[in-house]
Amino acid sequence: MVKKILIVDDHFIVRSGMSLLLENELDDVQVFGTNDFPGALIELGKNYFDLVILDINLPGGKKYYMIDDLRELQKNLKILIFSAHDEDIYAFRYIQAGANGYLNKLSDSGTIVKVVKTVLEVGKYISTDILDKFIEFSQNKRESCNPLEELTQREFEIAELLVKGFGNLEIANELDIKMTTVSTHKLNIFKKTHITNIIELSELFKKFTV
Repeated sequence: MVKKILIVDDHFIVRSGMSLLLENELDDVQVFGTNDFPGALIELGKNYFDLVILDINLPGGKKYYMIDDLRELQKNLKILIFSAHDEDIYAFRYIQAGANGYLNKLSDSGTIVKVVKTVLEVGKYISTDILDKFIEFSQNKRESCNPLEELTQREFEIAELLVKGFGNLEIANELDIKMTTVSTHKLNIFKKTHITNIIELSELFKKFTV
């Protein structure tokens, strides 16, 4: 039975390269592509897909919340995050949010094929490093040396925007929430990370996400 894969990435070269690789290396797969998140929703509304390979930063995308939006259209959809962001900080969060796996864009072609095949056949892929992280987290034995791990998904998202130079109003518009909500989250971010300003927050991101 042919497996249908949808690649959601705003770079044509990435989409075309991945399509060629997967169709050449995997048996019985048909690969589709779209360059933004609204396009992904349209595709899922028209066709059944076995797997969506999803970039994090997409036109019209909503970071972690894209996973829930996709699953509203296809409940059992497998979702593989495909991103250049550091696995150590982002993979854990996206898998917690419901993704079936996390794959770095810098991976070699053999690893890409292996991971995609694993998600299609087994339903989940977690690297050894991230698996260790989940075990430590579930057993509550780790000493949390990364204060960013204490943030909720929404707080982490707002922290990212703060580091990028967004003001409260810009964040409110970007995430479609109230300015008072942004302010509350900002206070919680500072409290949980034990900092007092954006400069210190930027230093945390440099230390733990690069």
